[in-house]
Amino acid sequence: MAKEIMQSSNITQTLYGNVSNDVIEKTKKIKLFVCDIDGVFSDGRIYLGDAGEELKAFHTKDGYGIKALGASGVDVAVITGRQSNIVQTRMTALNVKHIVQGEENKLPALKAMIKSKNLSPEQVAYIGDDMPDYQCMDYVGLSIAVNDAHPSILALADYTTTIRGGFGAVREICDIIMHSQNSLQYASGASI
Repeated sequence: MAKEIMQSSNITQTLYGNVSNDVIEKTKKIKLFVCDIDGVFSDGRIYLGDAGEELKAFHTKDGYGIKALGASGVDVAVITGRQSNIVQTRMTALNVKHIVQGEENKLPALKAMIKSKNLSPEQVAYIGDDMPDYQCMDYVGLSIAVNDAHPSILALADYTTTIRGGFGAVREICDIIMHSQNSLQYASGASI
């Protein structure tokens, strides 16, 4: 993380490659980062056992990024269409205070969250991977697609991660937000 951000007239060089200065300007305003779960925090696969148990894999890089971003003063939230104890446990461990599950129509939940925090849509970033995320991404100031998102989501996004969902894409956005807000000094501690 010792690498400095280098700016030219149209792009900023980050740890993840070139990012347009338009995206960097949008990230400077972010006060709330909202994430989908399946396909974003996880690789989108759901493992089901014979006894009905459900398993998902989460990457420690994303966990570290969320904790560091929260420490820098940016709130983090998740909105997911599925209901899962696994999500509640993982997000609670990451100190995510806003966990909305079982919302197939995510936009009303997002609007209520933004209103309750007295924010404008321009102060919110949303990362998604598929059509249930489309309306939320279209509503916020910074829309982000994971690298392996559905083509319609990729076309809508202001920024597409260089990393696939479930493998550090969330961390990538956390780092870029902290770079733009000059808060990388808060990135410390252990991966969880």
